[in-house]
Amino acid sequence: MPDRWATFDCYGTLIDWDGGVGDTLTRLWPGEDRDRLLARYHEIEPAVQEGRALPYRDVLAVTLRRLADEAGLELGPGDEGAFADSLPSWPPFPEVPDALRSLRDRGWRIGILSNTDPDLLAASLASIGVPVDVTVTAAEAGSYKPALGHWMRFREMVVLTSSPHVHVGASVFHDIAPSEELGIPAVWINRLGETSDLPRAAELPDLERLPDTLDRLVPAQVQ
Repeated sequence: MPDRWATFDCYGTLIDWDGGVGDTLTRLWPGEDRDRLLARYHEIEPAVQEGRALPYRDVLAVTLRRLADEAGLELGPGDEGAFADSLPSWPPFPEVPDALRSLRDRGWRIGILSNTDPDLLAASLASIGVPVDVTVTAAEAGSYKPALGHWMRFREMVVLTSSPHVHVGASVFHDIAPSEELGIPAVWINRLGETSDLPRAAELPDLERLPDTLDRLVPAQVQ
């Protein structure tokens, strides 16, 4: 019987990425407008990643340096590593461990497709505390989402054949758009209340109802 696969983005979907980045920005520059810096960070990082295979630690450092230079802010000695140093402590969203645990109990297999380095992802998954079956980072994919390398590498690692596959992500840019391009049903975890015209199989505000939603999209009896 074919397995049911749910692949996930990690940062922003499972781990509170905005909270982690924002807290680090506030620690570096406590008097600055956190929301403004965070919004600009969102714009700079994809430009640093595009068409390159830099380790994610380097992406974080280059993005922070560009943000500081653009805003006229100072970085102290060692500050360029602030994001990578703090990332392992960024917490999962509260409902995430129970939701992933429920999926495993229902027979779903779980993959993580993440724009990060293997050691950083391992630390984040340890904080979630639920085992996963497969991980693909930018290091293994050779590219950063929304490029399709993560999905191609996942397909190389897992022989899907007739196995159902649903992708789950919080970012329209990084996850929902490439899923649509590949014809993979996607569940948008719309934590920020955004809008998009892109098709998706389902839309949820968080992962609390995800196990029931995935069971509805791919009933267990199809196995």
